[in-house]
Amino acid sequence: MSPAQTNSQTLGRSLELLRGIGPTLLQRLHRLGLRTVDDLLFTLPSRYEDRRTLRSISQLQVGAQEVFRALIVSSGESQTGKGRRLYEVLVGDGSGQQVALRWFHYRLAAMRQQYQVGRHLYVIGEVKRFGHLREIHHPEIEFIDDLQQKSDLVGHILPVYPLTEGLTQRRARKLWHNACTLYAREVISAIPADILAKHALLPLGNALQEVHAPDDTSDFIALNAGRSPARRTLAFDEFFFLELGLALKRQGLALETGIPFSISHRFTKPLAQLLPYKLTAAQRRVLGEIRDDLLRAQPMNRLLQGDVGSGKTIVALMTALLAIENDCQVALLAPTEILAEQHYRQFAHWMQQLGLRCALLTGSTGAKERREIIAATQSGAIHLLVGTHAVLQEGVEFQRLGLGIVDEQHRFGVRQRSQLRRKGVSPHILVMTATPIPRTLSLTLYGDLALSVIDELPPGRTPIVTQVFSEAGRGRVYERIRRELSRGRQAYIVYPLVEESEKVDLLDAESGAGRLQSAIFPDYKVGLLHGRLRGEEKDAVMTAFAAGEIHLLVATTVIEVGIDVPNATIMVIEHAERFGLAQLHQLRGRVGRGAAESHCFLLKGSQCGQDGEERLAVLARTTDGFQVAEADLKIRGPGEFLGTKQSGIPDLRVADLLRDGHILEEARSAAFALAGRPDFLSSDEYAQTRQELRARWGSRLELASIG
Repeated sequence: MSPAQTNSQTLGRSLELLRGIGPTLLQRLHRLGLRTVDDLLFTLPSRYEDRRTLRSISQLQVGAQEVFRALIVSSGESQTGKGRRLYEVLVGDGSGQQVALRWFHYRLAAMRQQYQVGRHLYVIGEVKRFGHLREIHHPEIEFIDDLQQKSDLVGHILPVYPLTEGLTQRRARKLWHNACTLYAREVISAIPADILAKHALLPLGNALQEVHAPDDTSDFIALNAGRSPARRTLAFDEFFFLELGLALKRQGLALETGIPFSISHRFTKPLAQLLPYKLTAAQRRVLGEIRDDLLRAQPMNRLLQGDVGSGKTIVALMTALLAIENDCQVALLAPTEILAEQHYRQFAHWMQQLGLRCALLTGSTGAKERREIIAATQSGAIHLLVGTHAVLQEGVEFQRLGLGIVDEQHRFGVRQRSQLRRKGVSPHILVMTATPIPRTLSLTLYGDLALSVIDELPPGRTPIVTQVFSEAGRGRVYERIRRELSRGRQAYIVYPLVEESEKVDLLDAESGAGRLQSAIFPDYKVGLLHGRLRGEEKDAVMTAFAAGEIHLLVATTVIEVGIDVPNATIMVIEHAERFGLAQLHQLRGRVGRGAAESHCFLLKGSQCGQDGEERLAVLARTTDGFQVAEADLKIRGPGEFLGTKQSGIPDLRVADLLRDGHILEEARSAAFALAGRPDFLSSDEYAQTRQELRARWGSRLELASIG
């Protein structure tokens, strides 16, 4: 993807064609993912160092990155107390105080030649203290042979670039500086002039030069926070073309002719009367948004977000019944067999009472049953087909598919959504997720979808109390489980592994279940559930747990989604630091589904690092899924958060979804307005913008033409 519209082919040039880049340096740059001039220009500094203020040695602060001028007082090789060799240079500045400069990796002959007593130099580095003496390890040095000479390293704001082994910061700065000097001016914005002016954006080439070589009068705090005018311009440019592509994808769907539904309440009203509870205001609001979509002639394309236990399933069933009322079939796609089975059980229970037929199709479905289901689906006898990827396979055909529902969308790529759509003639699509997604991320991942959020839990749910324990607290956790079991409640214990492994020192479910049953809870029934069990074995365990025949269910993450047992009030997660935040939040959501107070105990292993501690602290602090998601996004970054590599959108290289959310909103508004102009796809005025859009998105737009 080329992130710049240029008036030449220069930016696509391989870096090996640039002067001063030989085979060894080229290999190092390739390790950083840098192959073209374009890659180099749009890989921005990770931070900046303020070297405008020279300090005296007496002013140096321990722990700070400092810049000072000094004179070499002594120079030579020495040893540490443990016999490790090092090269030490003692420097002073006439104030009576001195600093030791130390190198542990060096070439002796070169050090002796360069660091001669009496030479002046600039020193840059982090100041440490050892006893009474301050010291700097492997400082950056610039020798001063003429006291009037200008320095490249001192007196300026300097960029700091990502490095790899064999590439120094000094070499990197020179490389990026040369690339900017030669080529930044060739980068020309392809955003229409009126939008550039309205949003006060800099010329793109100027923005690149400023971000790589900021003026010494720049606001250093704004620079390091990523809030300079130059960085804002580059982020806007990247977001604009991302959102323009999403706008056209949505527009392309809007141009399709779908199946406009009418509302008869033939099945939805009887279901509402059958339900043992009333829908929440949030569920009713979301159903209204969905109903408005279904009444239109264009196919619905909507994302339904709701935290764990917020009641998305019943909204999906109501939506399915609206389609069935209009003589259409419905397909529900789930990422795992256990989740597909859970949906099937919930849907079939209600649909049978309404005289409707529901079927389950997964990879485990037997050949004979599979043939029967496919035939019944093709004939229209099956109203709702629930399944995994098996539903998307060739040979599975519908008589009249009017609605596709995709659950846990982040586990599917855009391709699966398209495959599902092709099973019918422009069917309505409802995408659901129980993984709360921060708004900025949902605008980029699902910008072609309208958004509905169930932001209210059903009445009667009690907040889950979450606590973190080390191994020393295990006895207290078991005591709490015993107390709950004695009250007739049930509990889960989740392990990261199914069975013991020689490769990792982690507790496993099989050994854990045996130990819990024989040594710790012999008076209660302990069950075991994991992904290696056959379908009927899983069903038997889950049915027994739901019926209260199993008191303590030991499991792996197969229970992350799909099991709903209101009587379960304790969730224990072993080696909790090994799980992601979103996964921990989902697991925690298996309890707290009834009126009784519920607890989640996170047991951390002895190897739990700072990242793990940070994740567990977030869970203990809040049960709000959106707060958890924001923290997850900060810790992991957007690329890993939902696997954006699979999302079908161009990668973000400049913009930051957390920092630049307000810029995204501005760029989105401008892009959607441009896409809505009647002449955007035809006018010569926008030819350059369309050309750039093609360069950014490649074949991912799936548009008939953006000529």
